[in-house]
Amino acid sequence: MKLHAGRHLIDLDQPRVMGILNVTPDSFSDGGRFLDVDDALRQAAEMIEAGADIIDVGGESTRPGADETSVQTELDRIMPVIEGIADRFDIPVSVDTSKPEIMRVAVSVGASMINDVFALRAEGAIDAAVEAGVPVCLMHMQGTPRSMQESPAYERLPGDIIDFLGERVRHCLSAGLCKEKLIVDPGFGFGKSDQHNLEILSKLNQFAELGLPLLVGLSRKRTLGNLTGKPADRRLGAGVAAAVIAVEKGANIVRTHDVADTVDALKVVTAVNRIG
Repeated sequence: MKLHAGRHLIDLDQPRVMGILNVTPDSFSDGGRFLDVDDALRQAAEMIEAGADIIDVGGESTRPGADETSVQTELDRIMPVIEGIADRFDIPVSVDTSKPEIMRVAVSVGASMINDVFALRAEGAIDAAVEAGVPVCLMHMQGTPRSMQESPAYERLPGDIIDFLGERVRHCLSAGLCKEKLIVDPGFGFGKSDQHNLEILSKLNQFAELGLPLLVGLSRKRTLGNLTGKPADRRLGAGVAAAVIAVEKGANIVRTHDVADTVDALKVVTAVNRIG
């Protein structure tokens, strides 16, 4: 399984690590740390040195209860960072956005992937993705960031999420997106309780029926904090354990704040699986 992201070819026969770079003042774990462009570029360089395969740049927080960010504010935050990474480093850059205007501009300055927590449901988003011609990650979310943790409920898991993603894939294909450009993400923590997240993780192999690369993001999530009693900046061990479980159950890309330790853990997983 290979993913063409601009001039980059990502081989998904082994798990890949997507480093999170939030240039926001209010993200749940690292908000405010990388608002300065130079700080953001130094963090990107550190993640690349640690072994990241993709850098995911976001300018709008999607934590529970987050308010929406204006298009101009989001552009101001992420454009110099995406352009700087694309100019300085030979690595795919993903833009974490749901706004079609942001998608278009981000790709024009060097982004080679779109990561959309709304699965291209915003008006004009599918058209923007078709025009961009880059891979797109479709994520499941129940509700919106402002409301998603208000009593989320499902009839069956992970079936409800697989059905949603399957419908979004069909919609994207009918609009002109290529299947080879699509990735799916179950959306851990986005409209899910702790029990929901654990059940989805335990049955993650069922997402294989979609026939698409699978991306997961469990890094520093609240469920890990509730399980361990640790604050967001002390959930490294729990996040690495979750990443290893996810890969063992079929995840192709792991999205994480903690690149170095995740890369090391997945090297061990890959080496053992090659022997087995």
